[in-house]
Amino acid sequence: MDEIPPRVLVVDDDKLMREVLKAILRSEKFAISGEATNGKTALDHVATHHPDIVCLDINMAGMSGIDTLKAIRSAHPEVIVIMVSGDASATTVREAVSLGAQGYIIKPFNAARIAASLRAAMRQTSVGSPFN
Repeated sequence: MDEIPPRVLVVDDDKLMREVLKAILRSEKFAISGEATNGKTALDHVATHHPDIVCLDINMAGMSGIDTLKAIRSAHPEVIVIMVSGDASATTVREAVSLGAQGYIIKPFNAARIAASLRAAMRQTSVGSPFN
């Protein structure tokens, strides 16, 4: 039986970053659930399409990634959230993790790091999941 690939929502206000992330994820056998340029669109997508994972930028216009993370955790605690940001400050990383982010990837990144982080988060949050 074929394994069902995890579905990922990519959220970043930078189009090139979204395209790069999607290409990496596809090459690593993840399915793209969709993409969003801001927190509001991301929340709408999560509510409608129920992705397994959200790759979420922090610094976006309008609703920040931190506020989006809080909203996802509140309404959809089963969704894995991995922050992907250029903000490497210890304060921001601690805040994101304390609010429920299962991972934090600092830009620039490489393809292996993205895939490894998503797979590690899936193993930690879903023992017995078909994704392991």
